[in-house]
Amino acid sequence: MSTQPLLQRTANKRIALPVRVEPKVFFANERTFLSWLHFTVVLGGLAVGLLNFGDKVGKISASMFSIVAIGVMLYALFTYHWRAAAIRRGGKQQYDDRIGPTILCIALLIAIVINFVLRFTSD
Repeated sequence: MSTQPLLQRTANKRIALPVRVEPKVFFANERTFLSWLHFTVVLGGLAVGLLNFGDKVGKISASMFSIVAIGVMLYALFTYHWRAAAIRRGGKQQYDDRIGPTILCIALLIAIVINFVLRFTSD
């Protein structure tokens, strides 16, 4: 019989264990992407409605809402791929983004304010 213990600890050797990412993390990323795309479809529908049935102010507003919708769409695509790559690398990173949605909300707010200003100042 051996006198060595069954489990030995060494202070210099680190054990690398694979981190298992649950499937719900992948699906949450896809669900978030689809939610952002749903928002862009609604915003794009608003822009198309203003473009087709609006006057000069409506067409200016439609162009602003279209630009915001394209920005939201590109942001959603970039964020989806960034999070998917982070999940594939092992899931030890943070997935939140505080700056992107804030910038998109400010852009949407500016477009709405300009729409109101143009609507009430034009005769």
